Amino acid sequence: MSSGDEVVVALDVGGTGMKCALVRPDGTTVHAERHATEAARGPEAVVDTILDVADGLAGKARAEGLAPVACGIAVPGVVDEARGVAVWSANVGFRDVPLRELARRRLGLPTALGHDVRVGGLAEARLGAGRDAGHVLFVAIGTGIAAAHVVDGSAAAGAHGAAGEIGHILVRPEGPRCGCGRPGCLEAIASASAIGRRYAQLAGAPATAADVADRAAGGEPLAARVWREAVEALADGLATGQALFDVETIVIGGGLAQAGPRLFDPLRAALHARLTFHREPRLVAAALGDEAGCVGAALLALDALEEETG
Repeated sequence: MSSGDEVVVALDVGGTGMKCALVRPDGTTVHAERHATEAARGPEAVVDTILDVADGLAGKARAEGLAPVACGIAVPGVVDEARGVAVWSANVGFRDVPLRELARRRLGLPTALGHDVRVGGLAEARLGAGRDAGHVLFVAIGTGIAAAHVVDGSAAAGAHGAAGEIGHILVRPEGPRCGCGRPGCLEAIASASAIGRRYAQLAGAPATAADVADRAAGGEPLAARVWREAVEALADGLATGQALFDVETIVIGGGLAQAGPRLFDPLRAALHARLTFHREPRLVAAALGDEAGCVGAALLALDALEEETG
């Protein structure tokens, strides 16, 4: 087979569902499918599903005349990429799961295990909205907030696999309590779930972040207030990130980025107002959408394969 027939088995595992694909080395997806994670069944059942799906994708590739050369798996939580261990994940219940070795044994393929946001950042930095920048901060804003610092196409994992937890920067010391237990974290104020929750508390009616964005754009004072508070907190968090990392481009992904100019216009202005001697980064929306996780997992696996083969 030629190199044009090579594909990577890639899985992006979330608490609710997993996105799965066969990805060519150039980042092109040739086949994609989705499966329920069903985390309520317990971590062992989730691991079984991951391995079954990955094995099925490898089989599908071979049946279609393609050559699976590696497997890349992305999971949430704390990930020790060097050891290939899912150290901890509240979303899927993982505790010290040696997922890389389990997948390698099952598939017989070189396998890499990565953090879901870091691999998303890897994809956006190399192939997406940050592809023309050497220093990128990818910030995913959805139920929570997390980031990946990518330098020259490589995402830093940190000493303990927990780099990029920008959602737990303290921005409002007297603010609402975060899921981590501390009050005032960025995630507790500016995540999509926090925005909806804050509005619901004040209005006495349920709402999503998208509802709040729509109502704020329509001139509703309460929605405008909640949205403004979130944007200001997010700008504080990004200003801290820029002070720490001095990146060329900040890429915003996740559900909140779907607000488009309603988010980016005020956020750019608020970030600009907070910067003094720091260079102002380019602030852009993610380009790869929900494909970023699978593409990034594939890129991580290819990097590991290259290192292994020399």
